Amino acid sequence: MSEKPLFEDIKKELLAQQRSDEEIKEIEKAYLFAKKLHEGQYRISEEPYIIHPVEVAKILVGLKVDSHTLEAAFLHDVLEDTDTKPEEIEELFGKDVLTLVQGVTKLGKLQFKSKEERQAENFRRLFIAMASDVRIIFLKLADRLHNMRTLNFMAANKQQKIARETLDIFAPLANRLGIGRVKAELEDLSLRYLEPDKYFEIAQLVAQTKAEREATVKLLIDKISQDVKKSGINAQITGRAKHYYSIYSKMKRLNIAFHDLYDITAVRVIVDSEKECYEVLGLIHSQFKPIPGRFKDYIAMPKGNMYQSLHTSVIGPRSKPLEVQIRTWQMHEVAEYGVAAHWRYKEKGSEKANNASDVQFSWMRKMAEYNKEMTSAEDYVNSVKLDLFSDQVFAFTPNGDVFDLPVNATPVDFAYRIHSEVGNKTVGALINGRIAQLDTKLHNGDIVEILTSKTPAPRLDWLNFVVTKQAASKIKQWFKKNNREEHIEVGKSNLEHELTKSVFDEYFKSGEFDKIAKQMNYVSAEDLFAALGYGETTLNKVINKLKKPETPAKSPEFHGTSKRKGEKDIIGLEGLMYSIAKCCSPIPGEPIVGVVTRAKGVTVHRIDCQTLDHIEPERLMDIKWSGDNVNKTYNTTIRVETSEKMGLLKDVIAAVSDNNTNINYANVKSKNGKLGIIELGIELDNIDTLKKVILSIQAIPDVYSVKRIQTSYTTQSSPRKNNGKTKSQKTQKKKS
Repeated sequence: MSEKPLFEDIKKELLAQQRSDEEIKEIEKAYLFAKKLHEGQYRISEEPYIIHPVEVAKILVGLKVDSHTLEAAFLHDVLEDTDTKPEEIEELFGKDVLTLVQGVTKLGKLQFKSKEERQAENFRRLFIAMASDVRIIFLKLADRLHNMRTLNFMAANKQQKIARETLDIFAPLANRLGIGRVKAELEDLSLRYLEPDKYFEIAQLVAQTKAEREATVKLLIDKISQDVKKSGINAQITGRAKHYYSIYSKMKRLNIAFHDLYDITAVRVIVDSEKECYEVLGLIHSQFKPIPGRFKDYIAMPKGNMYQSLHTSVIGPRSKPLEVQIRTWQMHEVAEYGVAAHWRYKEKGSEKANNASDVQFSWMRKMAEYNKEMTSAEDYVNSVKLDLFSDQVFAFTPNGDVFDLPVNATPVDFAYRIHSEVGNKTVGALINGRIAQLDTKLHNGDIVEILTSKTPAPRLDWLNFVVTKQAASKIKQWFKKNNREEHIEVGKSNLEHELTKSVFDEYFKSGEFDKIAKQMNYVSAEDLFAALGYGETTLNKVINKLKKPETPAKSPEFHGTSKRKGEKDIIGLEGLMYSIAKCCSPIPGEPIVGVVTRAKGVTVHRIDCQTLDHIEPERLMDIKWSGDNVNKTYNTTIRVETSEKMGLLKDVIAAVSDNNTNINYANVKSKNGKLGIIELGIELDNIDTLKKVILSIQAIPDVYSVKRIQTSYTTQSSPRKNNGKTKSQKTQKKKS
C-alpha cells in the first residue's frame, strides 16, 4: 500500500481550511517522522500501524484543531511503541507538541490492580490532563473514536470491555465538551458491541421506516422553505434520523417500543442570525400545531456545554409529530465541535472568547489552578471533586460496573438503578468500603456496595431524600401494593391531626371523604387514606377539596393554608393563627405582608395587593415565606383570553397538567362571539410553577393573554413591586 495518499487527503482538507504553507509543512513533517518510526509495525487488523495515527489526525482535522494538535496526532504513539526519546520530539517539533504527546502517552501506560481502580484512575488522569491542556482530550477522544471504529478486529471480551469504558467515560466526556458529532458516534459504536441485538434491531427498523419518514419530513421542509423564502430569510433546512443510541435510550427510559416513538426524525433549520431563529419559530408555529410542553429555548438558556438551539415539536403533515431544531450557523458549529470551536474563536481573537461561553468553561481554568497548588494527585482529586461531571455522578459497583446518576443521588437511588428488587431489599450500604447512611450523597468515583435482606422492606421516609424518579416511583408502587391496612391508619391519623378529631369525625359521618376520594380518582375513602399513608397524595390536596362547614364554630375555615401554632411556613407569624387572603392569593416566592385583623388573626397578602391601600400602617406586619412549604399547595385563579376555537380548552388544560399542576375548576365564557375566556382555578406550590404554567399556556396558538384574576399580574407586565422600599418606607408614603 502506498503511504503517500494517506497524507494527501489530509493535505487537501488543510488547504480547504486555508492553513498556511508553513503550517502544512510542519504537519507533514510529523507524519513522515511517525511513518518512519512505525515502519514494520502492524495493527491487529493486519493494516500498517501508521494508518491509525493518520485516521486520528483525520478526525481532528474535521474538528479543525490547531497545527500542534495535528502534529501530536501523528506522534501520539511513538513514545510508547518506539525507542524515540522525548528530547528528540522536543528538538524537532517543540515543547508544546511534546507536552501533548506525553499527555496522551501517560494515559495509555496506566496499570491497574482492579477494574474499578482502572476506571476511577482513568477519570482522574483525564481530568488532570484536561486541566493542563484541553487539546490532550481532543487527542484522546479521536484516538478512542478510531479504536472504536476498528473494534471488530478485537476479541469479544475486549470489545465489551472497551465499549463499556467508552460509554461510561469517553462519550459523557465528549458531551461535556459539547462535541456532538464525536459523542453520537461513540455512543452508537458502544451500543453495537454492548447490545448488538438492540443495535441491529433499531438499525433495521430505522431503515424500514425511512421512506415513510422522509416523505413526511419532505412535506414539512417544503412548507417551511416556502414560508422562510417569503419572509426573506436565508435558511438551510434538512431532516435527519436520530442516532441509534439516542433512540435506544429513550425506548429504555420510557419503557416503550420503537413504533411508539414519534420523534425519531428531526428537522433542522439553520439561519444567519439569532433574531431569525425566533422568526422561523413563529412561522412554524403559525402553520403547524405545537405540542404543549415540548418547547425548549436553549438560546436564551444554553446548556452547560455551550449548546444553543430552539427545540419544538409540532404536529406535522399527515398528523405525524416531528421535532424541529432552529439555530444559527455559529450555534451549529458549536453544537458539532463544542469546546474545539470555542478554542478556535479564542485563537482568532473573536469577541466570543470574552463572552458567556468563556464563563461556561471557567471550570477548566480552576482545574489547572488546583493542579498547580496540589503536591499530589490525590490532593488534587479531593480538591476539584471531579468537576468535569458536576451535573452527573458516576458511581461504581464492586465489580466495576458504572452507573450515572443525578447530582445528590444516594445509595437508594443507586440500588434502584441496579434493579427494583435490589432497591426494595436494601437495608444498608458500603461506600468505598465503609458503612454509610442511606441518605448519604454519592460523589464521582464512589464504589457502592448495597446490603440487602432476603425479603423486601423499603421505607417510606426514603421518599424524603431519593432524587431519581425511578426510585421514588418504585417505592410508591411497593407501598401501594403492600401494608394497605397500615397505610390507611397512617393516613387517617395524619388527617385527624390536621383537622382535629371532632372535625374529622364530622366529615367522615357525612360521607364527605368518599366524595373527595371520587373527585381525586380514588374508589373509596379508604383508598384516599391509604394514598395519604404511603405518600401518593398530600394533606393539603385533600383539605383543599373539603367542603367548608357552614358554622365556623365547629371547624376553622380551610383554604389550604389555615394554620395553627407550631407551623412554620411563614417567618414572622410563629405561634399565631393566620390565613391566606383570597383577594390576591399569594404564593410562596412572592413578597408578602401580614395584616392584623380583629377576629381572624393575621391575613397574608401579596405586597402589591390593592386592598392594602385602605389598611392602616400600624396593622401591617413584616413577614416572609420560610421556604418550608414542601408538599403544600396554594390556590389561585388565572384568566385566559383566546380565540373562539374548538378544542382550545383541552390544549390549555394539557398545558397546565404538563407542569404537574392540579386544576380545581374550569369555566368557559364567550365574549362577542369572537373572543373566548377560560377561567381556571389551580393549585400551586410556588410562584415559579405559576410562571411556568402561564408561559406554557401563552405558547399555545390562538391564546391572546394569560393573567391572574383580581390582580395586576400578567406575563406581559411585571407585578407591581415595592421598588426596593422597606415596609417602613411604604408606610411613610401612605401616611403622606
